[in-house]
Amino acid sequence: MAEAKCPASCGELIQGWILGGEKLVSCPINWFSHVCVSDGKPSDHERPLMRQMLLNVLQHIGIPASAAKGLRIDFDSTIPLAKGMASSTADIAATAQATARHFGYNLDESTLATLCVGLEPTDSTLFRQLTLFDHQTAATQIPGAWLPNIDILLLESPQWLNTADYHRRDRRQILLGHADTLAQSWALFSQAMQDRDHSKLGEATTLSARASQQLLPKPRFDDLLTIVEHSGIYGLNVAHSGSVVGLLFDAVLHDCEHLSWLLQRRLINDDYPQQHRLRLIHGGVR
Repeated sequence: MAEAKCPASCGELIQGWILGGEKLVSCPINWFSHVCVSDGKPSDHERPLMRQMLLNVLQHIGIPASAAKGLRIDFDSTIPLAKGMASSTADIAATAQATARHFGYNLDESTLATLCVGLEPTDSTLFRQLTLFDHQTAATQIPGAWLPNIDILLLESPQWLNTADYHRRDRRQILLGHADTLAQSWALFSQAMQDRDHSKLGEATTLSARASQQLLPKPRFDDLLTIVEHSGIYGLNVAHSGSVVGLLFDAVLHDCEHLSWLLQRRLINDDYPQQHRLRLIHGGVR
């Protein structure tokens, strides 16, 4: 028996046309998918792609595919589905590592990334560092050198979105139209990493979120920007292929209760009835 867990994401810190193609930096949070691979009869309750990932890992490490018949996958995850929170990446990345560990192997991050994008567009939560990632080919993997001290008030909308459907849309012209904005966002993000500057990071994420509005509008976005300005928090980020929004702050410097009061006063809770207090954490499969 072997276990692994991978974190969810509060959308992306930035995403768009960067360095010649669409790329993203995920926002890993302290919310996990736990997976266990053991000897036994396969369960009827596996999620999509888990079994295929198990088979792909067996092939990668040179184990006959017939061995899969005697392997069971169990999982425990409360990560909301189809909201842009990297629930599927968490499932398949943890499945990959648990399968490898069951046979005495350990997959490095680049190998995990290649295996995951072989199944679907993948979030960069499988990297320990905040990483600019080509989520469709894994060709770009540029790690940041800093983990910001960020608290997140995640606003969960009842809306859901099939990520595969989103990626099948022809988004190229809109992405190219915002390439200059994303170049600025990426430059701010890179400078924030270098200077360890939370405010600059918030500028980068908010700029990317603004650009995302043309592709996938978030309800009450202008009101949320007003709250960011009035409360003095670092900024906001969004799920560029989902429905969640994150308010980025420091619980020591900013008043979270006042933030919640502002949301209630402006009736934003009507559009985001579920709210979760979380932390930005290191990514990576544990």
